[in-house]
Amino acid sequence: MSDAPAARPSVLRRGLWWAADYVYAARRQLAVLSLPWAIGRPRPAPDAWRHGDPELPEAYLVPGVYEHWTFLRPLGDALAEAGHRVRVVHGLGVNRRSIAETADRLARLLGETPAPPGGRVLVAHSKGGLIGKHVLVPSGAATSDSPVPPLGLLGLVAVATPFHGSKLARLFVDPSIRAFRPADVTIVALTGETGVNSRIVSIFGPFDPHIPEGSVLDGAVNVQVPMSGHFRVLASPATHRAVLDGITLLARRDAD
Repeated sequence: MSDAPAARPSVLRRGLWWAADYVYAARRQLAVLSLPWAIGRPRPAPDAWRHGDPELPEAYLVPGVYEHWTFLRPLGDALAEAGHRVRVVHGLGVNRRSIAETADRLARLLGETPAPPGGRVLVAHSKGGLIGKHVLVPSGAATSDSPVPPLGLLGLVAVATPFHGSKLARLFVDPSIRAFRPADVTIVALTGETGVNSRIVSIFGPFDPHIPEGSVLDGAVNVQVPMSGHFRVLASPATHRAVLDGITLLARRDAD
């Protein structure tokens, strides 16, 4: 794993990556549409996701803003194929609620059942990574010195997460997007919560059109994969490998 950023790509290459990124996102959003989703019934996770090795960490998928959990289907399939049980958080819709409110919902869900022997890991995209970090620091209960991870959580593997916000959020009127402004109170508070950064693996590509500030997080394990984009990076086999390696690293750290 490496935290060394690559050289900045050319304007033309960044433009091509930007276009490919939105084509991918549009395809994934269209894939969400189905009869059960269209009439408002919860869409069940694939049955194969329910089974796996109980000694491996259980993975909870946390999508980004305006993303249904099915947006992370390729990543969930890769986790299940590797033997992890994969869970989703129903009732979030397209994840427009505030980071704090959604983190509370996720924490309540995790608290409803005992943690499995292998523990739990949050696997998140974009805003989901901010939600995941918020869960790791409920009321300051979780610090790097905590003897027992809260809710059985070993940590967070976050893909393309704006840990320091995004200056582009200022260009939007939608409160769900403006919440990512670097000066937003929640972003500022989470940035100050450095004690849990050692429990976070941050994964990103060489170029993310949504996050000019990048996803490098001090104190975390930062991994750059060769696939650029904010959305398309989710489908890359290199990202899937990095996520699996990140989960393994978090589990080993907990065992030590």
